[in-house]
Amino acid sequence: MSAGPSPAGAGAEAELRRALGRLREAGRALRALSAREVLEALGDVLEEWRDAASAPRRALAEGLPEAAGFTRPVVERGLALALGGWSAEALRELYERELGGAEGGARARLAGGFDVTAVLLAGAIPSASLATLLAPLALRSAVLAKPAARDPLTAPLLRASLARRSAVLGAACEALRFDARDDDALGAFLAADCVVATGSDATLARVASRALPPRRFVGYGHRLSFAALGPEAASGAALEDACDRLALDVALWDQLGCLSPVSLLVAGGARDARRAAEALAAALGRAEASLPRGEVGPEAAAATAHERAAAELRAAAGGRAVVHAGATFTVVAEADAAPRPAPLHRFVRVQTAGDLPGVLAALAPYGPHLAALGAAGFGADGAELARGAAALGASRVCPLGTMQAPPLSWCHDGQGVLLPLARLADVEP
Repeated sequence: MSAGPSPAGAGAEAELRRALGRLREAGRALRALSAREVLEALGDVLEEWRDAASAPRRALAEGLPEAAGFTRPVVERGLALALGGWSAEALRELYERELGGAEGGARARLAGGFDVTAVLLAGAIPSASLATLLAPLALRSAVLAKPAARDPLTAPLLRASLARRSAVLGAACEALRFDARDDDALGAFLAADCVVATGSDATLARVASRALPPRRFVGYGHRLSFAALGPEAASGAALEDACDRLALDVALWDQLGCLSPVSLLVAGGARDARRAAEALAAALGRAEASLPRGEVGPEAAAATAHERAAAELRAAAGGRAVVHAGATFTVVAEADAAPRPAPLHRFVRVQTAGDLPGVLAALAPYGPHLAALGAAGFGADGAELARGAAALGASRVCPLGTMQAPPLSWCHDGQGVLLPLARLADVEP
C-alpha cells in the first residue's frame, strides 16, 4: 500500500488545500471525542502494529525492502524490537507523564492539539514515522502527512489501521505525496496550524523559514549516535557479549537511523581498542547470517571504499589503524578518538578514548547533533557517563543491544513527545 501517485504542479497545491479542508472538518469530529476515547482507540492500533502477523506488519515486511533497500529479515527484526514495548499501556503512561491524565475533572492544566498538524516525514525507519504521526492524533489533532521517499508505506498503513478501529480517526489522517521542491505545494502543506518536520538541518531551516507564527513549528533534524565500552567489558566473555549486542544495534536498519551507532569509544588504550575491534568484526560477521545487509547505492559504496582505503593507508604508514574488512562490513580500530567520517552501511570505527573523561571529550564535538549513547562495562561509573552524555546533548543513554528500541516516551531531540505539539491552558480557581 502506498500514498498513491504524486500530484504535480498546481494540481498538488489544489489537492493539498482540499485535504486541509477535509481534515479541518474531520478534526472537529475528532475533538468531539474524549481524550480517553481517543487514547483507547490509538492503544488498540498500537497493539495491532505490535503483532507480527497483522496487516500493517505484513505489508511493511513485504514492501519496505523494495522501497528502502533493506532485507526482509532486517525489517522484521527491526520492527519486532522497536515496537515490542509500544503498547496501549505505554501510550497511556506517556500521556499521563507529560499531560497529567486523559480526563479533565479538577485538573489545573488543560491540554489539546491544534486543528490540523502537517507532518513532513523523512528517512526509511517505519517506527520513527509511526511515533511522529501518532503524537498529534493523541492530542486530537487531525494529521496531514507527507510520506518519506524511502518509506511510502507507514503513513497510509497507519490511516488504514485507524479507519478499521474508528471512522472518526480514519478520516482525521491523510497521507499525500508531492514534490517538496514545489514552493506552492509546500506552502499549501504548511498552511496547517502546526508543522512537524523531520530531515536534514537544511530541510528544517527551509521549512521553519516558512512555518512562521502563529503556526507552531517542531523540528527533528540530523542526529547521530555512539557506543561506549568500559573496563568491565574490555575482555573475555563480557567483551564478546557487548560486541554481539553492538552488532545488533549496527545491523538493524543497516546503520542508517539516528539511533545507529557510528563509532565505539573504548575507555582504554590502543590494545583494548584493537581487541574490541576484532571482537566486533567477528560479531558483525555472525550477524550477517541472520540479518543480511541490504542494498548499497553507488555513492555510499564509494564513500565506504574511500574511508576503508584511507584507514588501510594509516595502517601501512605506522600502525595507527587496524582494518577488519568483511564482504558487508568494515571495522577500523583507531589509535585515537579524533572525529572522522562515518560512511554508514555497517562501517564502524573503534576508537581509543583512554578513560571515561576521554569518552566524553570524544563525544563533545558532536554535542548539538548527539542522539543516543549505548554503553556497556562501566559499572558504578555508568551514572557519571550518563550525566556527562546528557550534559553534552544526548537525549538517550541505554544499554548496548537496545539502541534501536527506544521507549514510546523517549524524549527525541531532548523534547517531550506530546508537549511540543500541545496547546496548554492553566485554569485557576
